[in-house]
Amino acid sequence: MLRTLKLEEITERLVVRPYLTNDYQNWYKQYLNCDPARNKYDEGKIDMSDYTSVWFDEMVNKNQQLIEKDEAYILGVFRKEDGVHVGVVDLSTLMRNEFQWGRIGYTILNPYWGKGYGREAVKAALKIAFIQLGYHRIEAHISMDNTASIKLAESAGMEFECVRRAFIFEFGEWTDHLVYFCNAT
Repeated sequence: MLRTLKLEEITERLVVRPYLTNDYQNWYKQYLNCDPARNKYDEGKIDMSDYTSVWFDEMVNKNQQLIEKDEAYILGVFRKEDGVHVGVVDLSTLMRNEFQWGRIGYTILNPYWGKGYGREAVKAALKIAFIQLGYHRIEAHISMDNTASIKLAESAGMEFECVRRAFIFEFGEWTDHLVYFCNAT
């Protein structure tokens, strides 16, 4: 069933969809044009020398395999007006059966911050999650001090639920995370 899904959502300004192999030049150029990192959650400008077109093709194929297994859905975020790649949203299956429970993550490349693309992309991804993928609940797991991510989750209609203590191993230690959620309506 999942192989026949289009997995695309077009908003007023964005197209959110899985990456295609012909997205490489656009993807590469936008990562190359990132500014230096502005905070610890911003990858910023990175060394792109290992990210060849062969690497990208393999990534696209791995992403397709994840879709086929219903494990994860990695979605590129592109401006509708000119096709420029501005970020990525990912959905992961946490549990199916009676739960239909998933997780969302999101990154907007720093040259595109402050334009509302994050909120628009997350809303589009939530629509994909609920309508096309049949999730009932989507969670965002957010570091306690990641105020930009908290504001984005809230602006996209997600609600704060709780703090999960020592939830994720990052930055060399088990860290607490805020849980924001949205249920299908």
